[in-house]
Amino acid sequence: MTGDKTPGRQVSRPGLKVATFTVKADAVQSSRWKQAAEAEGFSSVGAWLARAADAYLKARATAGNPIPLAWRLGRFSARLEGGELVMVKGQLSPPFGAFAGTPAGPASYAGAHRYTLVYLPDGRLVATMRTSRECKALASELARVLVRWDGKGEPPGKPAEEIVKALR
Repeated sequence: MTGDKTPGRQVSRPGLKVATFTVKADAVQSSRWKQAAEAEGFSSVGAWLARAADAYLKARATAGNPIPLAWRLGRFSARLEGGELVMVKGQLSPPFGAFAGTPAGPASYAGAHRYTLVYLPDGRLVATMRTSRECKALASELARVLVRWDGKGEPPGKPAEEIVKALR
């Protein structure tokens, strides 16, 4: 909700990427959803469902449950321990990425037993773990924290390294 007092009304922003979803519902669900959307002042059921899904994820994060992340293969920038920004291949689930390797650089062979989690907005290395599963679990925990801060990264004066230490 930006720039308007109506709960279901979104003001378009230039450059905003929009995703479209199709949701199947039976007649009873459809009727309940329409009533709820209308009662809360939303212009459409879709706008109401979007707000309900966001509220669900925020409640899930507040309750301490990990946020489910969808991972895919891709390339992203990582700032190595020497300060060098390099492109690496790995798994992505914004705002995180994970690659096989250490803070010194990506692994040069397929059987690497170290994986590094990266915070994508600035390429910062968050942690190095033994398995990619551990990196994904940590990303899910950190995503929960990001949801609490409305996706603004980290609170003032609290660097990500302190957050990782607190979660261990």
